[in-house]
Amino acid sequence: MKFEIRRVRPNAERPHGRRYAFTLHAPDGKRLIGFDNAHGVPATGSRFNRRQVAVDHWHRSGNDPGRPYHFKDAAGLIEDFLDEVRRVLESRRIPVDVVEAGEAGGKDD
Repeated sequence: MKFEIRRVRPNAERPHGRRYAFTLHAPDGKRLIGFDNAHGVPATGSRFNRRQVAVDHWHRSGNDPGRPYHFKDAAGLIEDFLDEVRRVLESRRIPVDVVEAGEAGGKDD
């Protein structure tokens, strides 16, 4: 799992003032799922639905172009991401255990 988050000035695309990318990767580095707000995605459902202004979205698989995500708060985002991580790992029969944790830029890097 990889978590990237930065504070930004709140605007129409990122009204909560955060730019983020939470991703789960396979051992070979391929992205399996992701939650981010780096770009907008098409509206889901009817072709008459408008694209939302906020760019929060998630990718259910490595090749999913993305679907809108309703950002409520940071805790909800983390919970939703971890729920999807569990779904993916369980579907691949991979145990959900923490093997190593670290912080980028920390004394161990």
